[in-house]
Amino acid sequence: MEEEIRYLRTWAKQTFYYAITGILVGLAIACFFLALNFFSPLFLEFIGGYYPPTPENEPHFFAFAPLFGDVIANPQLLILLALIPALGGLICGIIKFKFFPIEKPELHETDVFIDGFHNERGVIKGKTGLVRGICSVLTISSGGSAGREGPSAMIGATVGSVLSRFLKLEERERRKIVSAAAGAGIAAIFKSPLGGAFFGIESLYKRDMEIEALVPAIICSIMAYIVSCSFLGLGHLYEIGEYDITTLLKPFSLLLFIVLGIACVPFVIAFAKLLEVLRSFFFGRLKIPDYLKPGIGGLMIGMLFLIGYLIINPRNEVERVIGIASGIFGGGYGFIQLTFSGKLTVSVLAFVAVAKILGTALTLGSGGSGGSFLPALTMGAALGGAIGQTFGYFFPETVGNPWVFSLIGAAAFFGAAANAPLTALFIVCEISGSYTLFVPALLAIIPAYSLVGGWTIYPGQYEVKKESPAHRREFMVDILEGIRVKDAYTKDVLVIPGDKTVKEGLYFAERTGHITYPVVDRDGKMLGITTIVDLEKQREAGAVYRRIGLICTKDVIKAYPDEFLEDVLHKMDTYNIGRLPVVKGGSEEGEKELVGIISRSDIIREHCRRWSRIKVC
Repeated sequence: MEEEIRYLRTWAKQTFYYAITGILVGLAIACFFLALNFFSPLFLEFIGGYYPPTPENEPHFFAFAPLFGDVIANPQLLILLALIPALGGLICGIIKFKFFPIEKPELHETDVFIDGFHNERGVIKGKTGLVRGICSVLTISSGGSAGREGPSAMIGATVGSVLSRFLKLEERERRKIVSAAAGAGIAAIFKSPLGGAFFGIESLYKRDMEIEALVPAIICSIMAYIVSCSFLGLGHLYEIGEYDITTLLKPFSLLLFIVLGIACVPFVIAFAKLLEVLRSFFFGRLKIPDYLKPGIGGLMIGMLFLIGYLIINPRNEVERVIGIASGIFGGGYGFIQLTFSGKLTVSVLAFVAVAKILGTALTLGSGGSGGSFLPALTMGAALGGAIGQTFGYFFPETVGNPWVFSLIGAAAFFGAAANAPLTALFIVCEISGSYTLFVPALLAIIPAYSLVGGWTIYPGQYEVKKESPAHRREFMVDILEGIRVKDAYTKDVLVIPGDKTVKEGLYFAERTGHITYPVVDRDGKMLGITTIVDLEKQREAGAVYRRIGLICTKDVIKAYPDEFLEDVLHKMDTYNIGRLPVVKGGSEEGEKELVGIISRSDIIREHCRRWSRIKVC
């Protein structure tokens, strides 16, 4: 009964911790959203004169009248709009690299969470989360091609890490909370509690998941989602149109979704490769001050927008301008809503599908802050929309709702790029508000995820759990396991008689060259243990003629012949001791009967011997 009560207490305490973590993450994400909601109109509306489209159900708290006029009505202002990402990138770079330098600046925000989980024992510093959060606000608000979901995951993970350290939780529990809190950040900002929960446990690995953190992730995500909705409103982030599920579930329609998933693969690989190449270029070969690099990345994004405007929209059509700008600048939130409405042409969709890859790689590769979660969805939505309209042209009776391919394409692209198929699947269901698109989504996600192979937009991911430093010890075959002291200890022991003087003991130690010696009486029974350091202290105190038996340490940490080497090594690490006397044990007399000595070198030697035998086998 006591055991059951103890278990219930532990369960209740952990559940309380997870709920509190989710609440705090929800509050932090609400603050993050409000900051974005202020600075985005400040940069794009007030300075740039551009009113970007937004998701249908996203609230707006701030608005500004344009300083120089509406960019749509005054195309000559497009150059000013194109320069804004460079301004935001420069401010971000100065903060990130000069005023408040951060560790591992080459990592973008989601990778900070992944790296903290695997390599930093679940520790993400509060300063790191705060500085990166501020820089993410500046990058995204000024039009940098990055999403707010990655920073939200990082902010959530930071909150979880700081709280778990405040509560003095052990490392394993801290890692679980960090993983769960990262998912809660996604749940709060994207209004996708199931998608967020699975993101926290799935994005850590390419072909595995942190299943132990599933329950914490669900609790954290639900609490963060509730808190977020109390500030930002209920309902799905996006509105979608009606669709005929009967037509979509016909065999030929399902085949087209498989084709869509396969078509995503080369684009996903290009995105992952370009992220890697540009990160290497900016932080490896480009020899300029680091704080200037995000500004250069922002400047190139502006140029990319102008190129798209000149090529795709020479007649300055309003809908095309908005489509290109919403696809290039920011994460692409409004662009995705436009794809779900079916308002974009194939040329705009095709251009954004390619340009968004380059723009996001420039933003994140140059050191700008933000995530690749939403940009990946944008790329998939653009690609899916272009393919859906093409299919609709050739198969009008089968493809009655081409925009559905945007939704499914977004999920397939992200699921493959992030190696997170379940997250992508739940995102489709939560955006659409039902599970009726479950089968089409699954048929597109699985081939994309399977064919991408080892490519990923999160380079910090490990292949499977056993390769992660967080779990490596659990999967290792411990060679010392099962080996006992009697298999490795040294039987011929150099001892010092207790009736010897300190002076004689020092002379003996100088001749033999050891540091630690058991001290025995005339019958060979162990009295204690002494070291050269102890003897030197006695000499400095002028007690060179004192008997060693009187000054030796009586309270001795001992080893026993039947004790496992793993336990002995733990004793050595705990008490910072290099060698232990081995006694027979079993009785008061046995505790004094010295049979040998075991040292770290003895354990290493036995380890090497057993390892050699394993390799031969």
